[in-house]
Amino acid sequence: MRSGKQNRQSFHRSNEKISASNAPVKPLSNELIVNIENIQEVFGHTSDLQISQFVLETQAGSLMYLDGMVDHSVIEDFKQSLVDLHLYEDISNSSLPGNTGEVECFDRVIKSILCGDTAILIDGVSRGFVLKTSSQKVRDVSESTAEQVVRGPKESFTETLKTNIALIRRKIKDPNLRRIERHVGRSTQTDISIMYINGVADDKIVDEVLQRIDRIDIDGILEGNYIEELIEDQTYSPFPTIYNSERPDVIAAGLLEGRIAILVDGTPFALLVPAIFVQFFHSAEDFYQRWDIASLIRILRVFSLFVSLLGPSLYIALSSFHQEMLPTNLLISLAAQRQGVPFPALIEAILMEITLEILREAGIRLPKTIGQTVSIVGALVIGQAAVEAGFVSPAMVIVVSITAISNFIIPSYNIAISIRILRFLFMVLAATLGLYGIALGLFVLAIHLSSLRSFGVPFMSPVAPYIKQDQKDTLLRLPQKHLLTRPRLISQKNIVRQDKQSNKGKTGR
Repeated sequence: MRSGKQNRQSFHRSNEKISASNAPVKPLSNELIVNIENIQEVFGHTSDLQISQFVLETQAGSLMYLDGMVDHSVIEDFKQSLVDLHLYEDISNSSLPGNTGEVECFDRVIKSILCGDTAILIDGVSRGFVLKTSSQKVRDVSESTAEQVVRGPKESFTETLKTNIALIRRKIKDPNLRRIERHVGRSTQTDISIMYINGVADDKIVDEVLQRIDRIDIDGILEGNYIEELIEDQTYSPFPTIYNSERPDVIAAGLLEGRIAILVDGTPFALLVPAIFVQFFHSAEDFYQRWDIASLIRILRVFSLFVSLLGPSLYIALSSFHQEMLPTNLLISLAAQRQGVPFPALIEAILMEITLEILREAGIRLPKTIGQTVSIVGALVIGQAAVEAGFVSPAMVIVVSITAISNFIIPSYNIAISIRILRFLFMVLAATLGLYGIALGLFVLAIHLSSLRSFGVPFMSPVAPYIKQDQKDTLLRLPQKHLLTRPRLISQKNIVRQDKQSNKGKTGR
């Protein structure tokens, strides 16, 4: 049976086959004009392919690059250094600005040009050079917009892979932090980095991640969600089984727990596997506040989860089927409000929910200066007008508003959308079977969640299966001196995070 290292080597070899360029794999010609014609043919004689001629003492040469992707100052420095050179061997033996070495394969030249480098070819020589001249406009590290916190680091990932890797290495200064590189996409050749801590992460999960990525055969990867959908365990489940974040501290915390991070060039969001259900309700700020405050906020999030999921459906079931469960005064008030409303409670709730979803999406797509104003004012104006027109009852407006606000408390955007989708299903069940329909829906939902897995790890762990040792960081967050071990199902080796003896006097044990 092969070891994990051998598996990763074989996966790397298979990935090289998958990511091979469409350009013909052949050696360079010793005739400069032939090489130039072949490169122009591959690029379809595109206008941004620049060819700059130069002459050595006895040999002619060419610089080839894509305009707009190179740093022209590096090219100018190289041209000035050619004054003292006379032969190809002089270039080979000299230390030139940006020189990355010799190339002999035609496909290597093509790939280098596509990456923003400059190819140097000399007449009479079947070899060339590649200058590292890539110049890309990158966004500076800024504050996270999707995962804001009151206390804690403000930095977030950018669209540049190298910057994102540096942000993680700044937080984890451990030589065991490993990085495996992949290139996915026949046309885009997108750079992907798989990062994990050797000796902490499970080798089987690392190999599984590499194997799934190596099986991807697609023309292009433009964002991390491409990878997420292609390697996730359950494609047709409404719940995400891969966690994503734009915060380096969240990814670093996951790596320290034994998870594997997947960083994709061109996106500020990193993927984290394996993922579990309770992880989507944790925030980075939980560890930057006191343990008691963090625990109370987590309880509030779980309560908001049920309000967001079951708020309208409970109102429909109680007002339509189970009026005897309501206090008499409240029942009379609801009946008076619904007098004159032409729609049943289900249609009333669906109309309000759809209107709210439209306003929510409009607020996101509109410019920031007017987006929030339109969504807030629109909700107030439309809600008030709908009540005065008699289309909906005031109680329904209150229920839908509280439900929408509760959904915003959930830290993860992915899981919040899943709850919004399931809310409509529970509304239909409540209008059909009342509370029995809601109970049936919850039963089926619990079975579905318990059946999900993320790279072999049960999605509902450590609740199902129940792991007593891991409850210290699930619904509640105990003080740091009690968080001695890593999650048992995530990391099954080197699970100790703190020295128990050093904290024994402080914990009173």
